[in-house]
Amino acid sequence: MKLMWRKYSIVFIAIFFLQSCHLFAQKLQDSRLNEVSGLVVSSKSDDLIWVHNDSGDEGRIFLINKKGATQAVYIFTKEVRDCEAIAMGTSANGTKEIFVGDIGDNDAKRPFITIYKFVEPNINIKSNKEININKVEELKFKYPDGARDAECLMIDPIDQKIYIVSKRENIVGVYSAPLNSKAGKLITLKKETTLFFNAPKSAKWITDGNISMDGKSIMIKSYINIYYWERRGKETLAQCFKQKLIGLPYDPEPQGEALGFTHDAKRYYSISEGQYAEINYKIIKK
Repeated sequence: MKLMWRKYSIVFIAIFFLQSCHLFAQKLQDSRLNEVSGLVVSSKSDDLIWVHNDSGDEGRIFLINKKGATQAVYIFTKEVRDCEAIAMGTSANGTKEIFVGDIGDNDAKRPFITIYKFVEPNINIKSNKEININKVEELKFKYPDGARDAECLMIDPIDQKIYIVSKRENIVGVYSAPLNSKAGKLITLKKETTLFFNAPKSAKWITDGNISMDGKSIMIKSYINIYYWERRGKETLAQCFKQKLIGLPYDPEPQGEALGFTHDAKRYYSISEGQYAEINYKIIKK
C-alpha cells in the first residue's frame, strides 16, 4: 500500500510540475484569426490580450480573453502592408497607447516602415461588429543601413524609446527611435547594437519580443527559442543585451510569431500563426 501511495504521489507531483510550467493551452475561437503575428497583454487585465493578423488582413486588432474568445474588433486603418508586431506604451500624460508595427518586409525593399499609434481602446465593450478607432497617428521610419525585414517591436518604459529588432540576418540589428516621434515625418532609426544567436540560420530568425511594464525584463523569440535578460539598475537596453542571455521554457509552435509578458513579468503568452491556434501561457523559470 505504501509503495502504491508513493508511486501515485510521484505521478501527482510530476503532473503538478508540468501544469505549473505550462499553465494551460486554450485555442483561438475566431476563424478570422488565422495568422496571428503579434500580441500584447492589455494594460487593464492579464486575462485580456490584443492580437492582430499578419499580411493580407486589413488594419485591425482583436481583443481576446485568455480562453481564446474574441470580445471586440477595432479597425485602425485600411492601408497596411505587413503588420508583424504590437506593443504597449505610455504617453507623457499617463495614457496607455498601442503601437502596431507595419514593419514586415520579406524582400527588404520598402523605402520606409510605419508604426500606427492610438490610445488603447475600451476593453469593456463586447461586440460582434467592428469598431472604428478615430484618432490614429502614423509614425514613419527608415533604417540607417538599408531596408530590412523585421517582426519584433518593443517599447521601453525606462528610456522612452521604440525598439525594432531585425529578423533575417546572421547578426541582427537593434534599432531605436524616440517614443514621442512626430507623426507624418520620416525619421531615421538609430542603430543601437547587434545581437548574435547561436542557432541554425532559419531557427535564429527573430519573430517577436517584449519589454515588461517596469522595463526590467526583456525577452526576444525566434521560431525555436525564447531569450531572456534582466536589467541591472539604470543600464541601457544595449548594455543589458551584453549580459549572458537566459533561455526560457518554450515548446516550439508550428510558426510562433507572437509573444507577451503578463503585468508582473512572471508569466508569458505565446501564439502561433494558423487558424484556431493554441494560446500558450507559461511560468517564467530562469
